[in-house]
Amino acid sequence: MSLKRWFYRGGRPNRVARLLDRATAGLYARGVAPNYLVMLQVRGRRSGKPVAVPLVMTVIDGERYLVSMLGEGTNWVRNVRAAAGEVTIRHGRRERVRLEEVAPQGRAPVLKEYLRRAPNARAHLPVAEDAPLAEFERVASRFPVFRVVSAERL
Repeated sequence: MSLKRWFYRGGRPNRVARLLDRATAGLYARGVAPNYLVMLQVRGRRSGKPVAVPLVMTVIDGERYLVSMLGEGTNWVRNVRAAAGEVTIRHGRRERVRLEEVAPQGRAPVLKEYLRRAPNARAHLPVAEDAPLAEFERVASRFPVFRVVSAERL
């Protein structure tokens, strides 16, 4: 088992991964990373407290997207759905946005670009980066994709 899979065995971060995620989210929020690395902050569906997660943003035709490399069961995805998509993303500055879930039939191109942008996700998505789009369509329903809508467009 690769180290990347060990950190998220069973689709959930272990103690080490949570510690690393917390530190990484702080760096992304401060803007100390490339601009496609962001911190997502969403209200916890049970605790009501803000939850911060480091994510890789993908941009296609000027539209921004966030992908759950661990699939449907991740806490941040469930929290985003419970919050009706109302979240904050940070990369040097705070931006209130709404996340709109992309239907499975529209996810394949985003997943393909996401794998190119986030090489660590290869351990979790069962498709090669250079695979044809049809292969991404085959697994698209298992990996939520959210379009980022900025406050100016709401």
